[in-house]
Amino acid sequence: MILPVNSNTQHNQKFSARNNEENKKYTHDTLLPNNFSTRFRIGMDKFTNAITLYPAKGLKGNRNANFYEFLTMGQVPYLIGSGMLMGVFNFANKHFKSFAESKASKIGNKMALGVVFYGIAKDLSKSLITKPVELLTGVDTEVPYAKVNYELPDDLYDTDITSIEYHKVFESVEFPRWDLLYSPSDSGKPRNAYYDRVAKKLGLGSNLKDSDQEVKPRIKEIVVKSKVAQNISSYLWAATGVAVAFQQPWDEFFKSATFKFWKGKDFKKTLSLFGQSMERSLKAFYRGEGNGITKHAGKALLFSALAVSALGVGNVMSSSQKPSKLDSADIIEKERKYVVN
Repeated sequence: MILPVNSNTQHNQKFSARNNEENKKYTHDTLLPNNFSTRFRIGMDKFTNAITLYPAKGLKGNRNANFYEFLTMGQVPYLIGSGMLMGVFNFANKHFKSFAESKASKIGNKMALGVVFYGIAKDLSKSLITKPVELLTGVDTEVPYAKVNYELPDDLYDTDITSIEYHKVFESVEFPRWDLLYSPSDSGKPRNAYYDRVAKKLGLGSNLKDSDQEVKPRIKEIVVKSKVAQNISSYLWAATGVAVAFQQPWDEFFKSATFKFWKGKDFKKTLSLFGQSMERSLKAFYRGEGNGITKHAGKALLFSALAVSALGVGNVMSSSQKPSKLDSADIIEKERKYVVN
């Protein structure tokens, strides 16, 4: 039987082929290295899908649309809102008189810079918790993995359709992906190599018979405490970023800066001026202005953020899951009789 070929079928065949081409490197859930290259690739993949593929699937009522895609699209209104917050203080400046326009522009530019610094500081500050914790315990609480989903076909010609989701091993505290942390049989490493290393870092000993069972409760506690520390400290660092953005040295930067990157010489000068303005702003933030509390507000905010980050790491290292130092000889009294039921 010969079936008619319409444009929709051709489109689905092309889409299916392209989708398989992109996802063929993942045939099963795969642990990924937690480095800048991987994080950048994951971020770009999620962003492009959030503004193109996922909205289209949702609006069409595609049966393969899921909650992961819905959550991923949440970054779009966040970015739009950030852009509107920047613009609301700058778009109306041209309607002011010259003096009022110059004053409004100063505030508007700093507000825009504050939004950028807020997001950067909030995100980067999490490393102040995760990196020391990984160094001290061997547990990377942010390690990502690629999850392979097998989707339902959209039509008769769709075959082997897969989609890739990016998650973190410890995304769920109650149900971590422990299976991804075991060494594959063809790796040449002991099956419990990861858990052996963590057990040694945590002082639980070496050559444990069941190192995975020993360290899993401790890893869960590390993940929970790390997330609490990140959530608290990140907002303090975000506030610090906003405060730095409102320092006076940025006024000079915005007078001379250009964001037209195609003007190579002028744009290069802008980058150099940005570094100089950042350095002067950090100094102004730390030294403060005025008298009394106002003068020391910057120092107080900075040291509060540092203290919370340090206390967060310290709290992670203090465990309620440490093994008891007692053995059976300390518990069983030899002179007494015991009955085993």
